Amino acid sequence: MARTTSDIVIDAPAGRIMDVIADFGAYPDWATGVKTADVVAAADGGRARQVHFVLDAAPIRDEYDLGYTWDGDRSVSWSLTEKGAMLKSMDGAYVLEPVDRTQTRVTYQLAVDVSVPLLGMLKRKAEKVIIDTALKGLKKQVEAL
Repeated sequence: MARTTSDIVIDAPAGRIMDVIADFGAYPDWATGVKTADVVAAADGGRARQVHFVLDAAPIRDEYDLGYTWDGDRSVSWSLTEKGAMLKSMDGAYVLEPVDRTQTRVTYQLAVDVSVPLLGMLKRKAEKVIIDTALKGLKKQVEAL
C-alpha cells in the first residue's frame, strides 16, 4: 500500500513532541475530527499500545482501534487493530529527526483504505489533507506548551 508523506519543522526537542503525540486524551483539543481517543492498553514505559478512536471528520465518521509501536522519541508507528465501519486499513508513522538543539523535523506517513470505493487520486488527496492538518495541529499544540 502506497503511503502519503509530508513533514514539518517544530520549534521543540523530539522528547516534548513525542510527549504530545503520546497524550491521546488531549487529541480532541488539537487533532481535527477526533472526538475521543481512549487508551485501551498500555505498553511498557506507560505509552499506549492500543487506542480506541471516535472520529467525526466529514465524510468519515467511524470508530476504530489503532495498535502502536514506539521507538523512544525517534518514531511511533500504528496500524488498525479493530476495523471500523468505513476504515478497512490504516498504517501510519511519525518519524522525528533533530534539526538542531531546538528544532525537530516531524515526518508523517499515512496509508488509509476505506470500505467505500475511492479513486486513487482522491484517496491520496484525502490522506494529504489528514496529514497536513495533523502536522499543523501538532506544531501548534507543541509550540503552545
